[in-house]
Amino acid sequence: MAALSDVLCDSSRRDQVVAEVVSTIEQEVTGKSGISGMAFKTAFKAVQKMSPDLVRTAVDRMLPDAAEKLDPLWQEKGAVPFGDYLLSRSDEAADALLSVTDERAARPNNAAVAKIYNTVRPKAKSHVVEALPAIGRVIEKHAA
Repeated sequence: MAALSDVLCDSSRRDQVVAEVVSTIEQEVTGKSGISGMAFKTAFKAVQKMSPDLVRTAVDRMLPDAAEKLDPLWQEKGAVPFGDYLLSRSDEAADALLSVTDERAARPNNAAVAKIYNTVRPKAKSHVVEALPAIGRVIEKHAA
């Protein structure tokens, strides 16, 4: 099976992958509820207000690293739908994705965005875990 980063970052599909990941993020954030969910919604709106294209740009920049981190799981999944497989390995998958965002936040281009990220980061893992099935579906759509 080809490396996930080679497939997802191929110039013929990268823009579509990025667009669908951004749409998935937007849907996941919109669907949040409770105090933690409200904090994520507020943070997301603040980031969008500062730079409407920031989420798309960030996803595009982080796609190769995220794909590389998820590749071992992709290679192991067998016939199981990738979203289901990610959920079955939720700690590992969420930690892999958060390691990419944590690394970017450690060397920010925008201090205000880094501050917002660091504010919501303590609760991020549970939200990433909730999004794993949807993220897996996007990846599988383009990589299968």
